Amino acid sequence: MAIGCKINLNYERPDWALVEALKEFPVANIDDCMDRTAAIHSSIRPLNQTRLAGVAFTVRVPEGDNLLFHKALDLVKPGDVVMIDAGGGETRAIFGEIMAKYCRIRGVAGIVVDGCVRDTDYLESLTDMAIYAKGSTPNGPYKNGPGEIGTVIQVGGKVIKPGDIILGDRDGVIAVDPADAPALIAAAKAVQEKEEKIMALMERDGTYTRPWVDETLRKLGCNDI
Repeated sequence: MAIGCKINLNYERPDWALVEALKEFPVANIDDCMDRTAAIHSSIRPLNQTRLAGVAFTVRVPEGDNLLFHKALDLVKPGDVVMIDAGGGETRAIFGEIMAKYCRIRGVAGIVVDGCVRDTDYLESLTDMAIYAKGSTPNGPYKNGPGEIGTVIQVGGKVIKPGDIILGDRDGVIAVDPADAPALIAAAKAVQEKEEKIMALMERDGTYTRPWVDETLRKLGCNDI
């Protein structure tokens, strides 16, 4: 094995029921249960309206190069989310319509790239596969390598492990360690129920009761309230 070039497929995918259960909640609610720090950087934005839920298939490539992503196309499984660490490069697109179309044929749930794409009209039209990227450029990629598949990577400032549960909506993307999923499902359900009660009271009474606001202000010395 050459240094800097590695393919590892020896990792465990989580029970799909965990993915389905987490998919029911807004990403923001799950993030609230993860100390509100789980989201990848907001510069990586959704290109279409498709909700993202699946299992991380990790790829690391040099900036502007997609050789290992090409190899990944033949290795992904249905329900995978291809998470591409492209170093945040914005001068060359890592993929476009052809590679995205093949991912759809392979049953991929989504692609998240810390880098750029092209053929955005096609990517924006997709209704069955989510796409997230930093931006777009018509400049195509090199295909020289090296790179890695199935290793721990970084996307948008967050560590992503192969087999993590990946969730995304219009707000952004988070990664969940499968071991944490059962507790997060329960916690997110509690958050959702609490928010539903708050909004019902707002509609009924026209008020939003938050005693902690004044309590916190008093602690800060804002006593004239």
